Amino acid sequence: MVGLVSAVAALGLRFGAQTTEPYNRGHLWLTIALPFAWLIVLALNRTYETRYLFVGNDEYARVVRSGLALTTTLAIVAVAFDFRLARGYVIIAMPLMVFATVVVRYLVRQRLHRSWAGGDRLHRVILVGHEHAVGEMTKRLRRERYHGLGVVGACLPYEQAHSALRRVPGSLPPILGAFEDVATAVGRTGADTVVVLSCPEIAGAALRRLAWQLERDDVDLIVASNLVDVAGDRTTIRPVDGLPMLHVEHPRLKGGRRLVKGAFDRVSALLLLILATPLLLVIALLVRFAPSAGGPVIFRQERVGRNGRLFVIYKFRTMYVDAEDRLAELLHRNEHDGGLFKIRDDPRVTPVGHWLRRFSLDEIPQLVNVVKGDMSLVGPRPPLAREVANYPPDMRRRLVVKPGLTGLWQVSGRSDLSWEESIRLDLSYVENWSLTMDLTILLRTLGAVVRSSGAY
Repeated sequence: MVGLVSAVAALGLRFGAQTTEPYNRGHLWLTIALPFAWLIVLALNRTYETRYLFVGNDEYARVVRSGLALTTTLAIVAVAFDFRLARGYVIIAMPLMVFATVVVRYLVRQRLHRSWAGGDRLHRVILVGHEHAVGEMTKRLRRERYHGLGVVGACLPYEQAHSALRRVPGSLPPILGAFEDVATAVGRTGADTVVVLSCPEIAGAALRRLAWQLERDDVDLIVASNLVDVAGDRTTIRPVDGLPMLHVEHPRLKGGRRLVKGAFDRVSALLLLILATPLLLVIALLVRFAPSAGGPVIFRQERVGRNGRLFVIYKFRTMYVDAEDRLAELLHRNEHDGGLFKIRDDPRVTPVGHWLRRFSLDEIPQLVNVVKGDMSLVGPRPPLAREVANYPPDMRRRLVVKPGLTGLWQVSGRSDLSWEESIRLDLSYVENWSLTMDLTILLRTLGAVVRSSGAY
């Protein structure tokens, strides 16, 4: 349907009243054939495979690649058969088809994610592994329901399974038996997916036998890797004498794609600043002439940027001028773990400041930081120097890229997240950055701002 609507729209926009003229008959046939060609190209790019649907950015990237492939094919066919293909038709049809497909898939994904968040239509999952790994995976899947995996039980090593049955399970799901009981547990619970966590007992021949058992009932088998927060496009399976070896590429921290990101950031930030000028003036007047006035409109603070370089960040002032002096008396009310200080009803925040923070409008002046090159549109949260001083070695990894105006932590709950989870998301971004991920985060930021979730 998307392909047909896009092709018809391109035909009408390009030829208008001349659409039915005899010399446009070729484009009429092309309009009829284009939706079928679009479905074929999408299928060849594996955009309908379950593992690429509804989670991650790979689904959208494959749609874009399908559009490029079909455009190239049209050009080759037109030259080969000496068909005078109207460039305006292609310029309208293909971008419109790709954009509409991405939008429709995004809307379907959001609807399904809402359904999953409510506990509906989840895949019934049995976890297989050691107690600690099962507990950690259970917490993660319960927190991130948008993956569509609902844990219905677990199978542990024989000793751990019998020990867990004799005590309160805590964070563990229902224990359904030992490793030998997986097939029985699947039949008893009606599970459709088995996730095998890393453990030496289920490897090689044992894993192969389990796959044979599950194959009879058409139950999906997922083998979880020990790798933490490594995106799929950084991994490649290389078979060596029948043994699948997982090759992990290094993160994309340098090179041409980083230059593209920098150019995209600065140009986009400059355009957004120009478009937001009326809004900036209104907010500046509100901050300046509000009853809580008495300080500067712009709040300046030193933050730590890429490779530990200090820079001054710009924000609209949302607190009273004595906010820093009152920090010590409020430390005992901190509602956030780790190095951040956050409380929901901070008495230092002005009435106008509460409104600005709710919709993240106080962050708009940071577009100036992006234009200057101190920040990126998307990246880790810009930390204070006192926070960085307490970073363990692993956490310093987030300083190898520019901090961002928005990021994974902002679109995943902001201040409602724990310190550990915020850092994990920042490190995940650093390790797996791509321009597609940036665009996805920017789109998700709009939804997060509207919902005001975790903003205080």
